[in-house]
Amino acid sequence: MRWRWIAVAGSVAVIALVTIAVLVVRARRWDATLMTLQGAVVRRDADPQRALPIADALIVATRGANTITTRSDASGYFRIKFSEVIWPGQTVSLSFRHDNYQPLDMNLKMEFRSMMRRLYIAAMEPLSASEQTTGPAAKGAPQVVSNIRVRYTENFQADEDVGSAVRTFQVVNRGNVPCHREAPCSPDGSWKAAKGSISLDAGVGNVFRNIRVSCIAGPCPFTRIDSNGFEQTNRALEVAALDWSDTATFLLEAEVVHTTTGSSVRHSYPVIFDRTLNFTVPPTQEGVSLEAEINGAPMVFPLGPDLYLSWATCAARASSNEDKSTAYRCELKPGYRF
Repeated sequence: MRWRWIAVAGSVAVIALVTIAVLVVRARRWDATLMTLQGAVVRRDADPQRALPIADALIVATRGANTITTRSDASGYFRIKFSEVIWPGQTVSLSFRHDNYQPLDMNLKMEFRSMMRRLYIAAMEPLSASEQTTGPAAKGAPQVVSNIRVRYTENFQADEDVGSAVRTFQVVNRGNVPCHREAPCSPDGSWKAAKGSISLDAGVGNVFRNIRVSCIAGPCPFTRIDSNGFEQTNRALEVAALDWSDTATFLLEAEVVHTTTGSSVRHSYPVIFDRTLNFTVPPTQEGVSLEAEINGAPMVFPLGPDLYLSWATCAARASSNEDKSTAYRCELKPGYRF
């Protein structure tokens, strides 16, 4: 009977140890998941084209006594990383605040590990124009912003052909002379060889392009041209050749190019959805400004590094595409309309 109780107690202990081990493994797996919530803040609208990103929204995440604060970027993206483990069954509260939108609160119950991997979209309801606090208060009829055009300067480089270079040079040698390991020798080490070269200067501000070198006279099959001196285009050019037979003649040809830097003014037109305009500019741009008419009066509004406009709130973000362009989004302030 005693042995039976000992066996039962041992079985219970084994089960308990297995259970603890499973819980530890699960805890480690849960802990291994990055305790990060990410998502985007957008305007609530049934039309997807009007569900615009909301920049600079204040986001507060609360779990128990822990609070983390962040803001959405120009694309509306937010990311919150918790320093402690969030266990299944625990709740995380998110609050979203913006001067031009109604408050939004979300309570997220972490029931599965996949909850931490979800992308959360916070759709905020916009306030009416009279309720918004950003920008000047509207008095009377709103001012009309029309005929909007984007203007910027784009830099570029241009190549101008300013001449050409044509030269010949010889490598003097006598064929069928054994090398005896006295360099220079033929590639197989059998015959005495000779080297010859020519150097050219394109001049200040110029470079050589489209460099061509060829053997034009003599035992050309027994020559070799060294192209190391003109693999890259630059001002100085040096060409060398090796000859392990009788004297050979070589021809060098190249274009001389002068590179200049210029700029030109570009114009484009933004796309307008509701109270927001969107446009992109290339990475080579400078001095972005908006040309517009305010109540029929033409004006120019430089954006500057602070992206300030008297009639709109603007944000810029780098494009995720390989073209490295910059995307701008400007939302009208109260008291204005398109």
